[in-house]
Amino acid sequence: MMDEPWWEGRVASDVHCTLREKELKLPTFRAHSPLLKSRRFFVDTLTLLSSHCQLCPAARHLAVYLLDHFMDRYNITTSKQLYTVAVSCLLLASKFEDREDRVPKLEQINSTRILSSQNVTLTKKELLSTELLLLEAFSWNLCLPTPAHFLDYYLLASVSQKDHHCHAWPTTCPRKTKECLKEYAHYFLEVTLQDHIFYKFQPSVVAAACVGASRICLQLSPYWTRDLQRISNYSLEHLSTPLFR
Repeated sequence: MMDEPWWEGRVASDVHCTLREKELKLPTFRAHSPLLKSRRFFVDTLTLLSSHCQLCPAARHLAVYLLDHFMDRYNITTSKQLYTVAVSCLLLASKFEDREDRVPKLEQINSTRILSSQNVTLTKKELLSTELLLLEAFSWNLCLPTPAHFLDYYLLASVSQKDHHCHAWPTTCPRKTKECLKEYAHYFLEVTLQDHIFYKFQPSVVAAACVGASRICLQLSPYWTRDLQRISNYSLEHLSTPLFR
């Protein structure tokens, strides 16, 4: 089925391997932008806009990735330009990652309180020219793995019948435990957007760490299972730096 999430399909393992190969080729984030101090505000803006438009996490995370790396390479001189680039990143990411009917419309974006409160109004011409600039900057390659691209695949193995609470009793309802763990994991996933330090780690490591941290919060034992190690190819020792330090 075309609408079936890739992580639930028969070729999920192959897709995961391809994403792991692609993440090894991601450019280094240098944190050289003079506007880095404004990053947190614009990440929050993209998060609010994507939530308002009900975009998927992969689109939101790709938008932030595009914004960060574009700012890292190019000089953006005005606040209006930064708003235009940020919204263009969101539009490109939504077109690439989400359903066509969820791609934000210009009227929808300009009418949001997020932009109107800053007296910012964007035009179709500005956005289209900036989208083209972004595509050229990324060599027309938007297949750029982020932690959001790995998380749901790892969540498939996040809870099992063999899990115990740290107090030694078994989980009473794996389904409810998995639902709760998923909420924790997606919360941690969104937290990773707030600091560019997470670019130090490969996206798959960050996603796996979100699952591991969620199991710790729910006091599930062991913290990292054989199934999780098998599906992610990461051991607990490998994740110990982002998880515990």
